[in-house]
This record gives sequence, structure tokens and C-alpha cells, in this order.
Amino acid sequence: MMLRMMAGCAALAVMAACQPRTDTSASSAIPRTAPRDTIHIDQLRGMAGGSDPAGVSAAEATGRTPWGVAGSAYRPAAAPIALPGVPREFRGVWVATVHNIDWPSRRNLTTAQAQQELIRIFDTARDLGLNAVVFQVRPAGDALYESAIEPWSDYLTGEQGRAPVPYWDPLQFAIDEAHARGLELHAWFNPFRAGFVAKRAPPAASHVIRRRPDLVRQYGTHYWMDPAEPDAQKQALDVISDVVRRYDIDAVHLDDYFYPYLERDAQRRLIPFPDDATWRRYGVQTGMSRADWRRANIDQFVEQLYGTVRLIKPHVRVGISPFGIWRPGHPESVRGLDSYTELYADSRKWLVNGWADYYAPQLYWKTYAPQQDYATLLQWWSDQNPHGRHIWAGNIPNSISGAARGWRATEIIEQIRLTREQAGATGNIHFSASSLLRNPDGLGDAFRTRVYAEPALVPSSPWLSPGRLLPPDLTLTQDGAANATVIRLRPDASAPATWVVHARWGSTWRTRLIPGRTHEVRVEWLNGGPPDVVAVSAVDRSGVEGQPAIYLLDR
Repeated sequence: MMLRMMAGCAALAVMAACQPRTDTSASSAIPRTAPRDTIHIDQLRGMAGGSDPAGVSAAEATGRTPWGVAGSAYRPAAAPIALPGVPREFRGVWVATVHNIDWPSRRNLTTAQAQQELIRIFDTARDLGLNAVVFQVRPAGDALYESAIEPWSDYLTGEQGRAPVPYWDPLQFAIDEAHARGLELHAWFNPFRAGFVAKRAPPAASHVIRRRPDLVRQYGTHYWMDPAEPDAQKQALDVISDVVRRYDIDAVHLDDYFYPYLERDAQRRLIPFPDDATWRRYGVQTGMSRADWRRANIDQFVEQLYGTVRLIKPHVRVGISPFGIWRPGHPESVRGLDSYTELYADSRKWLVNGWADYYAPQLYWKTYAPQQDYATLLQWWSDQNPHGRHIWAGNIPNSISGAARGWRATEIIEQIRLTREQAGATGNIHFSASSLLRNPDGLGDAFRTRVYAEPALVPSSPWLSPGRLLPPDLTLTQDGAANATVIRLRPDASAPATWVVHARWGSTWRTRLIPGRTHEVRVEWLNGGPPDVVAVSAVDRSGVEGQPAIYLLDR
């Protein structure tokens, strides 16, 4: 059984949701707001000065006078009112730009065509009930944004280093379009991949292959920046830091590529990664084995990246999407590629040490695969998490097809159900956007009408939050001609990520999640009458919900 919306939700238009309800099927329940984020007006008492006078109002409790309340039809609540909880679940989609997998569909689109394709992706994500887009901005030492460090990507313009004409910045455009729809925008970087040997066109003069060939190794079909080179790590850190400083992204995202996946030559022999020179220069003296030294190079990069982002913008999360198996035999029934020895990625160590804010292990197998059982793997990842970081499973709708042995949409739906059942796992990221646009086997319809029909906030990251926001300043007026209550939110220096708007008619609650840049919200009346309770709270960029402003209809 999937969650369904109550009848009459259409009155709240786009982003509307009914009162959160308890589903009798535990397997389908979306995690609700954690107790620390559940807001009751009586929690406001004593927050300012420690006093708790009887009958204190929301305004009095915070020592603030609501802006513009005088003369309105509402007054601050003076009695405790419990507000409904808001579901918390991460619902993301990857947008891959490498090889034009998802966007842009080809390299010679006009600016208008490329923008329209992105808009379609964001519209679809919103309409399917998702709340985040993971957008690939650095596929291979290039940039899908204006950069003084690396050249424009040929996946955008057809020629590496050539800016789009008419000029536009896809990352800035993506951020604006995502935030306008209440979606997070995570910028996805590949830290060490530098290019592909099969490309016929030469790289731009500003590309690392030409500018710093000493950092790059040819490995099979790839060009790869050697992670053991200090300047290769610095280049990746500089690129990511530059984006964090200049763009209003919600998170930095890395996938599973650290050292490259092993390749074979024409005789099917494994090709060794060509780092003999750096091993002699940096590795031998450490006393470590070559494999341990390679892992230490990646460990150093991951740890330094996390600390760097924290220093620049503390609210920007860092996420990693590792290969779904850390090591075969962990847990005991699991078999498959050993990312610890092949990619030199000790992803369990990063999780145990808290070197990222979320992990999205790529669980790209069928749900009940004998050696890669979904629930077994997801539980293992959730159990390696002493710092309580987010675990958001990576899923692969791209595998759904009409072929006789292809996946059905029910495979993904079942994996979401199992994610919701697993303690410590609070969401999913889907690979990739192109599949969701196609609505394979009706998966998009299922997301829209059942699986993700009830909007959800992204799970909070309280370890990144500077503290709960105060109740918002607002005015409430009635528009009788339009049968609507108008909430005007006073502009602030920095917009929250989301507004949570609750409205109650008698015992019926309706809740809306509104993009944080919105300054006016209209609540349509129910059965011809205004709500008798209106509550508004702000959710900060770390996902932590602030103190509410609560008002009662002054009859």
C-alpha cells in the first residue's frame, strides 16, 4: 500500500499536501519529522528568557511583535496548538551530462533549446514529487558553468573551451530553476577523470591534459589525473571550492570514480594503473603497500574536501555515492566487485569517520538478487554509520525496459518500500533523469499518484545548522473576492530553503511546502470559509525547521 492524498487536496494547487496521516502499512510509511523538528506552540514557551507564563502567545514567547498583525483578521495564538508533522524523505534524481546521457540531448543545441530541456527536467522532477536534482557540472576536467580554472565542456557546445552563444551559465540557470520549484540543487563533480581517448577533437589549451600533462595518465580508454599528485588533488579541490564560493548550491556530490575501474588490453590482460613514477616519488617512503598508499591518497582527498567545504559555507552538504559493495563478504552473503581493492575507495572508513553528510551507495541490482540482496546491503550501510549521517540509496530506473528479461517499474517501487522500512535510511536517488522523462513501465505515474504523492521535506542535517530560525514576520489578510487568505512574508536578508504553511479548518489540516524565495502565499478557502488556524515556519538550508508563527482567526 502506498500513501495517498486526501480528497480535496487540489484546492492547495501545486505543492499542496493533505494532513500527514499514519499509514497502517509500516512498509510504505514515509519517515515523519524527527522529534527535534516537530513543532508545538507550547515548545516556544520559555525560549526567550527562560520564563513560561501561563497563556503566553507565540509572539510573546519569542519577544517579537508579528509584523503587520494589527488590523488583520488573525491574532497570535495564546493556547498550545499541536501542528501536524511533515514527512521527511530525500527524493533525488541524477542528471548526467557526460556523453550527453541526460542533458543536453546533443552538443549542438541552441541556448533556448538547452534551457527548455533543463526546464522540462525540473518540471518533471517537481511533478513526480521529487525534492532534489543532482546535476553533473564537471564530467572530465571541464565545466558546465563559467570557470576561470577549466574550459567549457564540449558536451554543451560541441567544442571544448567554447562558451555558449548566446551566452548563459547552465549551473546558475539550474540553481535558479530548481529553487523556484522547491528543489535542491546538488553540484556533481568527477574529481580525477580527465577525458576519453576515443575523442577525436583535441582538448582545449586550458584543459589539464594540455596545461598540466605531468598530472595526467592514459589508462585504457581514459585519461586520468593521478590522485597521488598533490597538484591533481589541489586542482579538484580548487574547482569545487570555486563553485561553493560563487554559486548557491545545496550540496557538493561525488560519485564512485576515484581511481578508475580496471580495464583490460586486447589480450584481456588487466592493465595496471600507470603510477610508477608517483609511487617512487611519494609512495615508497611511506612504508605502506602500494594498494594502501593509493587508498590513503583518496582518504586524504575526501577528508580535505569535507573540511574545505565546511570552512567556506557550513550549510553546503557533501555527499558521496560509492559503489554499492564496499567489499565482497560484507555482509557475508554479498559477492561482486571489490571497490576497496579496485577503486581504492575505503568508503566505509569515510562513513565511520563522518567525512561527508550523506552517502548514496549505488544499489543497482535487482531487489532480491541472491548475492546483492537490496535490503541486506542497505542494512549493512546503515549499520556502519556512528555519526548518524544520511543514507540515501542509489537506484537505477534506467534498467527498466520492455525487454522480456528487463526490469519492471515494480522493482524500483519495491526498493523504495524497503528503504522506508530500513532504520537509518531516509531516501533514494534515481539514475537517471532521462528514464524518468520516459515514464518507463508507468514508473513516473506511480511516483506522481502513489509513491511520492505526498510532498516531503529533505531530512535535516542538524550538525550543520547554526540554530533554529525565529518565527517569520508576516501579514495575514483575507481576499473575500477570491475566497483566499493571503500570507505575505516579510523579506529577509537571506531566504530560507522552504516555508512550511499549515492551515486548519476545524479538525482538517492542510500543509504546503513553499519555495523559500516566495514572499506571498494564497491559501484557498475550504467550503467557502477561511482557515481558523494558520501557522508558518521557515526551514533553513540545513533542513532544520524553525519556530512557527501561529495565528488564530479572530471571529
